[in-house]
Amino acid sequence: MTVLPAEPSRDCPFCPRLHDFIAEWREREPAWHNAPVPTFLPPEGESSVRLLIVGLAPGLRGANRTGRPFTGDYAGDLLYGTLLRFGMARGTFLARPDDGLELVGTAITNAVRCVPPQNKPEGREIATCRQFLSATIERFPKLRAILSLGAIAHQSTARALGLPVTKNPFRHGGRIEVGGLTLFSSYHCSRYNTNTGVLTEAMFTEVFARVRDHLDTSA
Repeated sequence: MTVLPAEPSRDCPFCPRLHDFIAEWREREPAWHNAPVPTFLPPEGESSVRLLIVGLAPGLRGANRTGRPFTGDYAGDLLYGTLLRFGMARGTFLARPDDGLELVGTAITNAVRCVPPQNKPEGREIATCRQFLSATIERFPKLRAILSLGAIAHQSTARALGLPVTKNPFRHGGRIEVGGLTLFSSYHCSRYNTNTGVLTEAMFTEVFARVRDHLDTSA
């Protein structure tokens, strides 16, 4: 049986549009990460992960620049601040990959690992990158919960878990049981969503409180 890798190569060629977009930014900003952004893991390793957070894709001047998911833009301020509040991270978040922040029992990844133009991956790119999402889910033997941020992350995660999306649509605060996993969902913590009131800090906190309670009460 072929074991799929959980992380794409630095020069992953599977999505030509994204490959070319990254190549362009390597020319413009050679000091940036400008490559598929790997899953952020806790120092204790894969066997400690009980929660996987799935975002949409790296931001151009966020994770694509820094090489760490949700690092370098506003979404990370809200996400990591909430993780620290619920004991899912430790240290201080300074929006830099060298800030020393560590995850606790949690891993963070994206449905699409490469930065897309205008932050809008195409359907075929989402489908192509799902092989890495599926392999990422499989790499954690003690995984109990997945939190998807936004509709696209939810849909791709549901498909990776073998769930029909039409019967399991995205909704903020959603909860779906599948096998030994629970799939939670929230609006994405983007600046656009918070500025327009689609997502408030209280709404985001409530979702994490439910996830925390689930992890604390599950075997």
